[in-house]
Amino acid sequence: MTQPMDVAREAALAADAKKATDIVALDVRGLSDVADAIVVCTAANSRLASSVVDEVEDRLRSRFGLSALSVTGENDGPWVLADFGDVLVHVFSPEGRDYYRIERLWGDAPAIDVAFED
Repeated sequence: MTQPMDVAREAALAADAKKATDIVALDVRGLSDVADAIVVCTAANSRLASSVVDEVEDRLRSRFGLSALSVTGENDGPWVLADFGDVLVHVFSPEGRDYYRIERLWGDAPAIDVAFED
């Protein structure tokens, strides 16, 4: 059975592979009725944001057989949201990340340990 924390780790690693920055994975079990984990990252521009989401989708499909239930905000918005059921992946523009500060909403959520490669 696929564990949400494993999915979140793989999503974070996929975002990192595509040069997303400020990647944070949070365990929101017990804090959210919508998801068990969220991954938040920043992409320098909309083209990179799209590339990050594509890489996350490819990796999660390959490793866990998961497809995004929906992807919203891909048309030059400040925020792309990919919904994988128990795991939500948020890809922000730098301005969107600063404006929404989504991690502050989950200030009580513990970070998920992700072993990023140097």
